[in-house]
Amino acid sequence: MDEDLLRRVDEIQAISAVPKILETVAAMTGLRFVCIAHVTDEDWVACAVLDKLNVGLAQGSRLDVKTTLCEEVRDSGRAVIIDNVQASEACREHDTPRINGFQSYFSIPIFRNDGSYFGTLCGLDPEPARLSDNVTVSTMHLFAELVSKQLEADKKLVTTQADLLSERATAELREQFIAVLGHDLRTPLGSILLGTDLLTRQHPNPEARTIVERIRRSATRMAALVDDVLDFTRGRMGSGIPMRLREADLTPTLEQVVDEMRGLYPQRAIKAAIAPGLHLRCDPERIAQLLSNLLKNALVHGSEQAPVQVAAALAGEEFVLSVANEGRELAQGVIDGLFKPYWRAASRTGSEGLGLGLYIVDRIARAHHGSIEVSSRGGRTVFLFRLGPVRAG
Repeated sequence: MDEDLLRRVDEIQAISAVPKILETVAAMTGLRFVCIAHVTDEDWVACAVLDKLNVGLAQGSRLDVKTTLCEEVRDSGRAVIIDNVQASEACREHDTPRINGFQSYFSIPIFRNDGSYFGTLCGLDPEPARLSDNVTVSTMHLFAELVSKQLEADKKLVTTQADLLSERATAELREQFIAVLGHDLRTPLGSILLGTDLLTRQHPNPEARTIVERIRRSATRMAALVDDVLDFTRGRMGSGIPMRLREADLTPTLEQVVDEMRGLYPQRAIKAAIAPGLHLRCDPERIAQLLSNLLKNALVHGSEQAPVQVAAALAGEEFVLSVANEGRELAQGVIDGLFKPYWRAASRTGSEGLGLGLYIVDRIARAHHGSIEVSSRGGRTVFLFRLGPVRAG
């Protein structure tokens, strides 16, 4: 059997309701052979069969369509229903009933959604049966229509799944490309940063120092963007953001982040209340990245007239880190989108980042089995990271 016919058989076999449809039709009509067949110009192919007569036809069986009455159904597009061959002047002398030995027969056309002909829902029996009453005819047409609709639904599902697989493969390829590109960018960025350090030491000229410092800050920002992209692709491609959990004192790490952000945003005020001796098991570099991203977000979106406030402490068995800024109150719809990748608030300027910072914050919090919460009331927005239980050192 060629691939096209096999595909048609598989289409019917994929419909889980088909066996129940055949059983119901057989019980309703009393016919002991019922099937769904795909019909072409040359072939009649059994796609699903209920055979209590041992006719010898099974799934995939193939007949010359000219030896069946389904050829007439295909050509006319109308059902053929025979209660009793011997009592029918039109069918009494027909070769097909005589050769196949049946007295009752029906064949209901099955059309695809686009109007093209697929085949038939058909049945036969050596004994006469009452098939042509309105209820039976309507019910058999209903079952044929049900098969038709399911064929279309399954076709759409297959197409959707194929599109989804293609889109997924494209997305994975794109993310792999981004990861490789980001990795390769690190080397030239490292050279630029090293070069700015050398220039700063060797050229004390204030004008040159200003230009070199601008280059250094731009390269540092580019390096942070590359790191964000790499973390994003790791998270999306299944390996997750890598973690190195260990016992550490977070206090100096968090203080260093605050000092670095003060250097990057010298015109802004940052008030920090970081408790001493914050000993806990974590990845300190990732917690530093989390705080850096939260601080950058607060500095970009917060009011320039009010300081950004950072607090870190152990509260009972929990480590709690908060970053708060004054400014416009956030609507719940905005809060709901904050941790989505590539999400940008309306207040964000085009040069401030890729929209991955808060997404990575959320990934880091989850990787630590912690939580990140946002509240925005009365013009004050607070990001709260909780991690616990932890052991105080």
